[in-house]
Amino acid sequence: MKKRYHSISEVRADLERGNITLPTLVAYYLQKIEDQKRVNAFVEVYAEEALASAARIQEKWLEGKAGKLAGLVVGIKDNICYKGHQVSAASLILQGFESLYSATVVERLLAEDAIIIGRLNCDEFAMGSSNEKSFYGPVLNPIDNRFVPGGSSGGSAAAVAADMCLASLGSDTGGSIRQPAAYTGIVGMKPTYGRVSRHGLIAYASSFDQIGPLTSSIEDAELILSVMAGPDEFDGTLVPQQYPSSTPSVAPKRWAILKDCVEKEGLNTEIKTAFDELVQQLKQSGHTVEEVSFPFIDQLVPTYYVLTTAEASSNLARFDGIHYGYRAKEAKGIDQTYKKSRTEGFGKEVKRRIMLGTFVLSSGYYDAYYSRAQKVRRVLQNKTNEILAQYDFILTPTTADAAFELGQKSADPIAMYLEDIFTVQANLTGHPAISIPLGKKTNGMPFGVQILGPAFQEPDLFGAAKIVERLVAHS
Repeated sequence: MKKRYHSISEVRADLERGNITLPTLVAYYLQKIEDQKRVNAFVEVYAEEALASAARIQEKWLEGKAGKLAGLVVGIKDNICYKGHQVSAASLILQGFESLYSATVVERLLAEDAIIIGRLNCDEFAMGSSNEKSFYGPVLNPIDNRFVPGGSSGGSAAAVAADMCLASLGSDTGGSIRQPAAYTGIVGMKPTYGRVSRHGLIAYASSFDQIGPLTSSIEDAELILSVMAGPDEFDGTLVPQQYPSSTPSVAPKRWAILKDCVEKEGLNTEIKTAFDELVQQLKQSGHTVEEVSFPFIDQLVPTYYVLTTAEASSNLARFDGIHYGYRAKEAKGIDQTYKKSRTEGFGKEVKRRIMLGTFVLSSGYYDAYYSRAQKVRRVLQNKTNEILAQYDFILTPTTADAAFELGQKSADPIAMYLEDIFTVQANLTGHPAISIPLGKKTNGMPFGVQILGPAFQEPDLFGAAKIVERLVAHS
């Protein structure tokens, strides 16, 4: 088998014709993973288990009893729990830890006969924008190994882009699905906060984190989301409604362009040119596209890092060297066990964020930083809702530039943090957002365009993404 599949529907069509079987499909992906080990996308491959699942689901397919995800071979980010399998969030602190239960999203994918092929590398505890901050070493961009794949879901993006699996799951706290999707030329979707259960996701910042799909097609992203979404008794932040099955209107849309983004110093000229061309195509197709002011661009990243590091400081307190995972060998007594285990077990970036979060929550600084950031978050949400009351969608580049070279920004945390400048808005405000491919720079590295939509209107957002995809394809 040499054919590359870009959607579940293509796989299922060939299954129907008898051109392939699920075991041969899994074997194909296993070979792809082996051939591209250098990319370092996977930290563990479930070869025997995936082949056994493929054989079982193939029988169900022949009996006409297979689920709606039969044919989907998927990888999961190494911060999503899968019962009986190790999960480490790419950190030494969770070395050897085996999950006692499966995340809700994993259970729902398996219930519809998806095949999980392995767990995927990521930045440690999902903290990073390049996937260079992993205990297992950096992930390489499969398009050009000199470049990063983006982060923190870099392994998830690289695996799909390199055809090691049909789709993957990532988590998005500030752009960790959309930014690597843009860097690797695929589709990455962050649902509305409260749409998909976080039960079984190792928390970084609980009021920001969302699980979402990375795929080669918009249709697959929507299908996977529709399976994962919906109420869950283990996550009280979810809306009670099931995922809507409405068909988006084909009428011309109203698009808001954040002029503060497109005029931002540092936006790559090639990306700006491609973005401006897309805007003209939308106008020529009958859509309304207008620039609006969003005067809080420079407040997005600082607000995001004050709040997420505060939540990380709280969430990561449970990793103490006592209950599970890594424990310092030389430690004597409980105090030293805590200190040494956390000092040795956490990487540099995670420790930096824990310390920053502890500082902004500390007595004397809480009101100046954390409390103020919460107020700014409300202002950001109100302004975004105000724009979306007048327009159907907000359109921006996904990132200010395409992928950068390995090591280029490692010594400058501020430069790395600014990688999230266009993506953090959706996490701060809770809105759904999707990145789809827009073009490639002259150096061959891809970049994406981001569409942000009203809360809990994912079908409309996917419809908008298809409009943009068609225009980009014909440009």
